[in-house]
Amino acid sequence: MQEPPAAVGMSIAEIDTPALIIDLDAFDRNLAKMAHYAASAGVGLRAHAKTHKSSEVARRQMAAGAVGQCVQKVGEAEVLARAGIPDILVSNQMVEPRKLDRLAALAHRARIGLCFDDADQVALASSAATRAGVMLNGLVEIEVGMGRCGIAPGRPAAELARRIAESPGLRFEGLQAYHGQAQHFPTATEREGAIQGAIAAVRDTQEALAAIGLGATTISGAGTGTFRTEAESGVYTELQAGSYAFMDLDYASIRGADGRPYSEFEHSLFVLASVMSVAGPDWFVVDAGLKSYSGEKGLPRVHGAEGWTFLGMSDEHGKVGLSAGAPRPRLGERVALIPGHCDPTINLHDWYVGVRNGRVEEVWAIDARGASR
Repeated sequence: MQEPPAAVGMSIAEIDTPALIIDLDAFDRNLAKMAHYAASAGVGLRAHAKTHKSSEVARRQMAAGAVGQCVQKVGEAEVLARAGIPDILVSNQMVEPRKLDRLAALAHRARIGLCFDDADQVALASSAATRAGVMLNGLVEIEVGMGRCGIAPGRPAAELARRIAESPGLRFEGLQAYHGQAQHFPTATEREGAIQGAIAAVRDTQEALAAIGLGATTISGAGTGTFRTEAESGVYTELQAGSYAFMDLDYASIRGADGRPYSEFEHSLFVLASVMSVAGPDWFVVDAGLKSYSGEKGLPRVHGAEGWTFLGMSDEHGKVGLSAGAPRPRLGERVALIPGHCDPTINLHDWYVGVRNGRVEEVWAIDARGASR
């Protein structure tokens, strides 16, 4: 891990770039809005740590009212458990015995859950839990249109739930019903239709579970783009939103129910760069390239500057075009960029620099970043 790019009290102009910065006012409002909505809707917020990868952000979400955190990797769960997060769901399938042993070990200090879509996964997890002398909570992941993981809803899912309930060291808790693709469908109508399909799949599975004497205490899923539909369904009990804390251009590209750009939450996450060259006649270059932000969702966008358009990037450089009449920047001037996709962008950095009123107020380690383990 590298040294922090800033210290508390510094001005934005003193931050070493490239740096990942948070507008703390917008961030706080985002956390408060989602927490208030979940409470008013009568559902739990299980904020997704695959986005922020930070025990400090997790603690702040918990303090705001979240019931727990979900993660995608055992390594993320280990960091959060060490930080005292009491309830963690690995919203993914685990099949490697060493990973399952690591996960089971965490159950001595936190409530740990994981997802299943195959009977062999159940057997492996049961063995790990039995070896560790712990109880793991199991959710059956059902296919709701995502086209990735998940067993067929209805009877197949119910039979897998029975297998979990009958396995030593495992407790059947409920269903994982997350439709990730729906989060980014362009229109609210498309997103609504996709989630209604997921809701129908959950209901079919609930009926099949009841037929064999089982019930799902937890129905977990939802995301930043669809959370209201799941919360208002009367079916989902938990929201797994993650990007709401920061937002990115991928979410900025979808539309709300009013047909306008999606505005449920504010952009609070930026990559801060410095102007390193003004030699071009109608462009300039900043010191942040592909090693500072993810490019798989497209180019970043310059924040708060008229006539500056991001044109392209290489490993260590970003090229910004100047429209006619736009002001030329000074060498060393700071430029804030909105990334296309927040999750992988965050994974490229070691630190968050929290800024309020033009000054550094917080510096937090991104302590769950790194390899996908």
